[in-house]
Amino acid sequence: MASGTPGPIDPGIVVDVGLAIAGAGLIAVAAGGWPRLIGSEAIAGPSWLLALLPLLLGGPLLLRRRTPLLMWLMIWAAITLLCLLAENSVRGLAFTFVLLAAAYSLGAHASLRSGIAGLLLTAPVVAVLSYPGEMGLLFVAHSGQAGVAISFLQLLAFWLADVVVRTRRQAASLAVRSAEAQRQAEQAAAAERVRIAWELHDIVAHHLSVIVLQAGGARAAGKPAGPVLEKIENSGRQALAETRRLLGVLRDPDEEAGLAPQPGIGDLDALAASVRAAGLPVKLVVSDDLAPLPAAADVSVYRIVQEALTNVLKHAGPARANVTIGCAEDVVTIEVTDNGYGQPGPLPPAGGHGLVGMRERAAVFGGDLAAGPRAGGGFAVRARLPLGGGLPGELS
Repeated sequence: MASGTPGPIDPGIVVDVGLAIAGAGLIAVAAGGWPRLIGSEAIAGPSWLLALLPLLLGGPLLLRRRTPLLMWLMIWAAITLLCLLAENSVRGLAFTFVLLAAAYSLGAHASLRSGIAGLLLTAPVVAVLSYPGEMGLLFVAHSGQAGVAISFLQLLAFWLADVVVRTRRQAASLAVRSAEAQRQAEQAAAAERVRIAWELHDIVAHHLSVIVLQAGGARAAGKPAGPVLEKIENSGRQALAETRRLLGVLRDPDEEAGLAPQPGIGDLDALAASVRAAGLPVKLVVSDDLAPLPAAADVSVYRIVQEALTNVLKHAGPARANVTIGCAEDVVTIEVTDNGYGQPGPLPPAGGHGLVGMRERAAVFGGDLAAGPRAGGGFAVRARLPLGGGLPGELS
């Protein structure tokens, strides 16, 4: 859109203005001495009041979306003033249009609590006008209890009508948002699986390449068991080619081909330093007795910590983070906690897919991941990666 070009007009504003003009116009006709033109009763009163009445009764409809309760109370205040000064009856098309439009708007745009409060606050005025038969909307006015009941039921029906419509609209909108969130979660999980698959491909391809090179070198050196080494070399080459071909189906067309060095636990110090430079103090504790991990587990530990710290930077606001990594009974444990309070913080470089990606990485090893607010404030992420590929277990 070019600079200075006006944007599209909000249809809601057009509706509000239209209702306000229609309401003010009908009131002006009834107050101006031409009530028969709209099948309404004449409105009597001081000239200054009759001049202001279209604005007092039609104007508040402009506020029907922004402040519906105020709109409702303003209209009833104007009606009360009119009846006190000139003892008018609230009958005919002009009053019917304004009051039913206001009741519908109160149900459509006010909260349930505000809508009920508005009805209760104006109930005495409705009762006082209806009991002697001075109020009639869609139906002919009645006096006594029947008049009160009919007036209340008409206003209540229009209020409830849009409460129901709004509830159904909100339910439909919630269903759409839930479906979209589910779709995005599935896309994130699929994208993270592809990323994990390529990381595993790089690791497997590296080891296959080592096997091929060692077998080829041994055979070239003329060592015994040449045919066996040749078979190992050929099988390794074939497995390497098939692995690359299979994973090539999943590669993003924009990605560069070739093996990429994968980070691991040894790179966590550099990661912590980069996060500190972004404004998040981090304390990193890696158990001294942590044995060298398999390559796949090593990179997954790094990625989980990286994603957890990224989330702290994005969502925790001013905070401190603690990262603890240990190993017990062939299970690597990862814990990342912070003391933030959900305020937006500086955004780190993009990458990863949040909790979905961390859970996918834990699931690869038959492990599990738990994440949620801490009792004393902040957030915690805890993951278990069984090195033997066991079943998921409970987090400590």
